[in-house]
Amino acid sequence: MNATLLIELLTEELPPKALPRLAASFAETIDEELKKMQFVAADATPTVFASPRRLAVSLPQVLSVQPEQHIVRKGPAVAAGMKGGEPTPALLGFARSCGVEVSALTTMHDGKQDVYAWSTVKAGQSLAEVLSAIVVGALKKLPAPKLMRWGDSEHQFVRPVHGLVMLHGDQVVAGEVLGLASGRETLGHRFLCPAPVSLPDADSYARVMFERGRVVASFAARRELIHHRLVDAAARQGATIAADEALFDEVTGLVEWPVVLEAGFDTDFLKVPQECLILTMQQNQKYFPLLDGAGKLKNRFLLVSNLETSDPSAIVGGNERVLRARLSDAKFFFEQDQKVRLESRLSRLADVVYHNKIGSQWQRVERLQVIAGAIAGRLGADAAQAERAARLAKADLVSDMVGEFPELQGIMGMYYAQIDGEQPEVAAAIEGHYHPRNAADTLPQGAVATSVALADKLETLIGIWGIGLVPSGDKDPFALRRAALGVLRMLLAAPLDLRDLLRLAADAFPPGLLSDAVVEEVFGFCQERLKNYLAGDYQVDEIDAVLALSPAAVHEVPAVLAAVAAFKRLPEAATLAAANKRVKNLLKKANGEDGAIDKALLQHDAEKALLDALEALAPTVEAQFAAHDFAAALAALSSLKAPVDAFFDGVMVMDEDMAVRKNRLALLARLAALFNRVADISLLAE
Repeated sequence: MNATLLIELLTEELPPKALPRLAASFAETIDEELKKMQFVAADATPTVFASPRRLAVSLPQVLSVQPEQHIVRKGPAVAAGMKGGEPTPALLGFARSCGVEVSALTTMHDGKQDVYAWSTVKAGQSLAEVLSAIVVGALKKLPAPKLMRWGDSEHQFVRPVHGLVMLHGDQVVAGEVLGLASGRETLGHRFLCPAPVSLPDADSYARVMFERGRVVASFAARRELIHHRLVDAAARQGATIAADEALFDEVTGLVEWPVVLEAGFDTDFLKVPQECLILTMQQNQKYFPLLDGAGKLKNRFLLVSNLETSDPSAIVGGNERVLRARLSDAKFFFEQDQKVRLESRLSRLADVVYHNKIGSQWQRVERLQVIAGAIAGRLGADAAQAERAARLAKADLVSDMVGEFPELQGIMGMYYAQIDGEQPEVAAAIEGHYHPRNAADTLPQGAVATSVALADKLETLIGIWGIGLVPSGDKDPFALRRAALGVLRMLLAAPLDLRDLLRLAADAFPPGLLSDAVVEEVFGFCQERLKNYLAGDYQVDEIDAVLALSPAAVHEVPAVLAAVAAFKRLPEAATLAAANKRVKNLLKKANGEDGAIDKALLQHDAEKALLDALEALAPTVEAQFAAHDFAAALAALSSLKAPVDAFFDGVMVMDEDMAVRKNRLALLARLAALFNRVADISLLAE
């Protein structure tokens, strides 16, 4: 029999944030095992179902009986299998393990020698014989570290399990999982479908659950339905939805029969910064705030109910009451915080430990002021504003609002600074100094904000690394990788020297507190992060060629990379890269000979021609490098192909005469110095 297989596990409400991962893992493991055992074709695609109360998967064209298994076992070598006409113990043992006499064995060549062998055909197992074990194995592999027991059972799972469906076509596959026997009955929506739902066959699962069970079983279909209805409801309000993908996923994991409802709150709450209100609605209540055309929060919001009723007013009213209490708390925190200026909060930072080896948040603020002011000077920004912003940047950490909603740090500092009458650049820098928070986040706006943002991330990198808390594997508790990427993204847009900034940050710490090698170690760490960041746009050898010279002027790297990529496409590039690799190896063997060139020791026309070409080209190329016209400089250097080829064809570099040898090495050193000003071209060689 060849039919669709359906497996459903009926549970109590599963963790909504983990639901997509659980469902994907469940389906993937079952699919892999069935394909490994040849019950299903290798190109078959499983359909994943997941709702708050169920994990399910269906696979098309699954066999009821596994194909015959052709088994071949290899034994000892023929040459060693018999001794004096009698089978050796090794051969006897092999035959015994196969369950046959020695006479039943055959021989075969295994690619090296002739060996004894035994072959047989094993009848395929039925689906019923293996399916329960496959499902149990899939459950054990779920990414769910916290398991629970229920009732008097010893079985464990993420949530209590109440039902098991295993259908092959219209037939129940007999089996047991977590103490439950398989069947064809399941439960629908907890309130909209009180009676059990009998599934006639595997193919009708989604339709029957929708029509009779009042469950949209597919996570993807349910999410799309929710998104579509929310967007339509928002459009009727002339608004857009303030929500990220994570909120859509979480709400999809909370409901089985989504119903979008509209509700509202008192306009008086709009006096509170909208970030606070939005966070409260999204994080605490899983609501969808609405924004007007100008991006301002409206006093209306959308919610997704798991219950359909002819009169939803009770549901709407209940949600409005709950939100009113939440927003009242936010309004209270905001009003209380305004009674104290940011400046007066600074003393409390002395009691907030940043890290016991490098002090409190107040000590950190003192360092940030020094670093931010120095960076502002390098950027031509107002150093006093940068220092003021750095001084106040962490003050909101001890505010009531940030204490309740840590995600608002920086944002509330900006609002409180504005209320206190701080300069606009200072207020903006307080919020902006956390940017970029991740790879997709925006950069801080303006030189003052950039100065404070760089100071914040550099101080973290140098301080945490300097006391030995280096990221390892997937462990990075202080998010140093993210801090490094943030620094690099800012430096790609700012003409600053990375190594100089790292020294600046290190100098802000007390002498002897950090490791001596911290600057160079963090510089190397940042270079690795830069390599990863650029990998999507350039080839690995191009990136390696540029970063091999450890460029500290990060803002120049994209232009150099583009120039190297353009050079690599030139017809002369491969030969010149190979020549540079040869030069590099020769100089390495000679301990980097780079002395002056004595023209009197030039014996061959080829070496004279190469020197003439270098001297003629050098002024132009040097000027182009100085003007940061890297592409033009590398393109001009491609004209050296002919004299370089002639040199290596006709000149013996490692001449027996040491004076001649050193002179030729000096010539090659000058070639390498000119060629590899911005990139190690030898790394482009195959």
